[in-house]
Amino acid sequence: MQLRLIDHQGSARGFLCMLLISLSACMPSRRDIREAQALVAAEQETQLTCQREDRCALPSPLLQALESPPKEQPAHFVSLIEYGQDALLARVHLIRAARRSVDLQSFIFTEDDSGTLLMRELIAAARRGVKVRVLVDQLFSADDPSRLAQLSLLHRNLEIQLYNPTFGEAETGKLQFVAGIVCCFTRFNQRMHNKLLLIDGVVAITGGRNVQNRYFDWGNDYNYRDRDLLIGGPVAKDMQRSFEQFWAHRLSVPTAALRDVYRELRRGRPLDLRQPELQRADRMLDISAMADSATVVRDRLQRQGLWVGAVEFHSDQPNKPFERRTEAELEVSARLRRLLADSRQSVVLQTPYLVFSKEARRQFRRLQQRDDPPEITISTNSLAATDAFPVYALSHKYKRRYLREFGFQIFEYKPFPAYAPIEVEAGRPFDAEVLGAYATESRRVFGSSRGPGRQRGPLALRQAGMRVGLHAKSMVVDNEVAVVGTHNFDPRSDQLNTESFVLIRDAEFARLLQRVILRDTAPENAWTIAPRPKPRVLSGLNYSLGKVSEALPVFDIWPWRYATSWELKPDCQPIPYRDPRFYDCYVAVGDFPEVELGGKSLSTRILTAFGAGLSPIL
Repeated sequence: MQLRLIDHQGSARGFLCMLLISLSACMPSRRDIREAQALVAAEQETQLTCQREDRCALPSPLLQALESPPKEQPAHFVSLIEYGQDALLARVHLIRAARRSVDLQSFIFTEDDSGTLLMRELIAAARRGVKVRVLVDQLFSADDPSRLAQLSLLHRNLEIQLYNPTFGEAETGKLQFVAGIVCCFTRFNQRMHNKLLLIDGVVAITGGRNVQNRYFDWGNDYNYRDRDLLIGGPVAKDMQRSFEQFWAHRLSVPTAALRDVYRELRRGRPLDLRQPELQRADRMLDISAMADSATVVRDRLQRQGLWVGAVEFHSDQPNKPFERRTEAELEVSARLRRLLADSRQSVVLQTPYLVFSKEARRQFRRLQQRDDPPEITISTNSLAATDAFPVYALSHKYKRRYLREFGFQIFEYKPFPAYAPIEVEAGRPFDAEVLGAYATESRRVFGSSRGPGRQRGPLALRQAGMRVGLHAKSMVVDNEVAVVGTHNFDPRSDQLNTESFVLIRDAEFARLLQRVILRDTAPENAWTIAPRPKPRVLSGLNYSLGKVSEALPVFDIWPWRYATSWELKPDCQPIPYRDPRFYDCYVAVGDFPEVELGGKSLSTRILTAFGAGLSPIL
């Protein structure tokens, strides 16, 4: 993701606020909020497009199933959503099926094609009488004061709030960005990473996806391989309580009360609803049509779902970095570490960023020190696949630690995988085996031609074509316990961001999720990380010097790294790197395969040498 830094007329106010020592001193007061809400309330539309008691809600097979679950079945319905366009389809369908309320919480909400489609659905739901509340993190979401002023006036049933707005404004200019870092580093970096769509308080979508094209297979040159969980049942009450906590917190500010938005509203001129520019209206129409089809919804969202029993929802509290002395504030990260501590046979973990907090490192060491440690399999990004190469640089630095001290088996996702749950066109015929074996038509999408592939994002690759990067955050413990959420096991997730996850204790669902993750570690989809062969001479000295260099916070400049990337030979079957036959069946492909070596390779080396101190904020 890339932060948009735009100068605007409020820069002087941002500088003034910097002098007030803290961001909170510049937040709108309760009086400011009341005045702004009174201003918009007098102008908001109140007329409804539907007078029926059910608010003209679309009949939904998902909601109907929850209303009358099968007899003698557990209480929760859960369905993995692997394909991005299925995730968008699910959101559109459920918003149309809402009768009472829609609550949306997101780290990113961008009004590109996918965001525009969802915003239109939210507006339509509000106009037919559904209470719609949207809570997004300010720093990476819609930041146009004029657009937010328009939305603030749109309808009484549509409310939008921004979490932790920089100096109480929607738009963050260059000066304000610097001021936020200088004056109030922790407060500025406190971001709401939760993702949740809750319908009528009974069914929800949660997981890794934000609202932006690349999360729904609509990116032009880069898409995320991500995961959502559609879930209905009693646990929705816990999700509702979490949302209410965030919504009512003082860090969540109504858009009308943001200072730059309020200035737009006070101008008093008519604010016609501006329509964002669209790239592909045709695919929006395709998703819209499929969302109305009960058959499509049953095939793509309901049929592969499972009824399960024990389900838990865990979420950080809104003021996490400043109340972390309480048990509740430590609960989300501590709960994940307890799951690790309870593991006996295996842990399968998928995370885009392999940078661990101190507490997580201690836990992994304790696991490895057991007489019979669990087998730990990690699915993560390669440098070629990631959208955050500084974070990858730190994981590259510690590969010796991960393999030798933690006992990890690491598989780094390829930017052009042979199989991936990515579809570039809407209307793909549904594959009933999608969760077990991805559709083969995706094979021709990625890496379509040779030659430098300079694309949007941090890296130039040796191939051209649409690139894929991991964004899913999931874990399976002992083939019995499954986790899907937003937490990355990194210092930022522990200390700064608010996070959430769903925990499911069901062996059948856990095995399903594990199969999906392990498919991403298959040789056609990922490179294996393994030690280099030992040098013929002075191997012990080389290892010791490399270990000492790795421990240095700066000047980690030892050139011969312990591990590198390996590719399976065509005539071999996958085997663990600890197997004596490993080096007969795998060929080394370098530290940064598929990357067009040059500036970014050098940057990665530099960050590896000097950037260890940045790990808490990356």
